[in-house]
Formats: sequence, structure tokens, C-alpha cells
Amino acid sequence: MAVLTRRADFLAANRGLRVARPGFVLLAFPNNGQGKRYGITVTKKIGNAVVRNRMKRRFRELLRDSLATEGLENHDHVMIGRAGGVERDFAKMRDELSVALDRARKGKGDPPSRGGGRRSKGGGRGRGSDNRKVP
Repeated sequence: MAVLTRRADFLAANRGLRVARPGFVLLAFPNNGQGKRYGITVTKKIGNAVVRNRMKRRFRELLRDSLATEGLENHDHVMIGRAGGVERDFAKMRDELSVALDRARKGKGDPPSRGGGRRSKGGGRGRGSDNRKVP
């Protein structure tokens, strides 16, 4: 099973089917006959480097176990970490991944989030602004 490393592959997977669970979001996207591939994304919102690396190790083990038997053929599978995934029970996450893969196989994805894109926190003054009001 191959690992996704190129940013373009992750962006393409983002256009695919999305299945949300409490500890992660699973993306599944057809990859034109390149077999089962997987990728993992954990952002800095989740925690420091120790926490993010622990989550990635757990996801890697989950995917290696489950994708061989339950993964979608010729699809890219991307797991995106959520805040609740670090302290979540490993057996429970394994069950949730099985459910998520089953939903993806049936084409039952979740609706896209309403947030949509990045939002500026600084009032639109650009990067590096200290956001102080100038009299």
C-alpha cells in the first residue's frame, strides 16, 4: 500500500467523499487505478508536535490494519485528525474507521462543512499587522 506524499494528491482527495467521525474525518477519492493509497493530516490546532506525532502513529496503524481488507480499491484514503482523536480509545477508533469505510463504500458521505475556507482574524489588514487602531 502506497503513501500519499504530494500536495496535489491531498488536494484531489479533498474533492472526494467525506465521512466525519468524532476522532477523525475520512476522505475517499478515486485515483485512476493506482491501487489503495493513504495519507494522514494532523494540523497544529490539534496540539504540539508530540501530540500530533502520536495521533499520526495511531492513524497509520489503524489504516494499515483496516485498508488491506476494508479499503476501497483504486482509491486514495486520507485521514484528517480532529481534536477528540488523541485521547480516544484505540478499539473504538478502529470500529469507527470500519463504519466510515463502509459508508464510503456505499457512497454515503457527510455534507460539506459550512465553514468554507480560511478566515482572517485580523480585520483584513494583511499579514503581520498588530491590529492596533490608529487614531
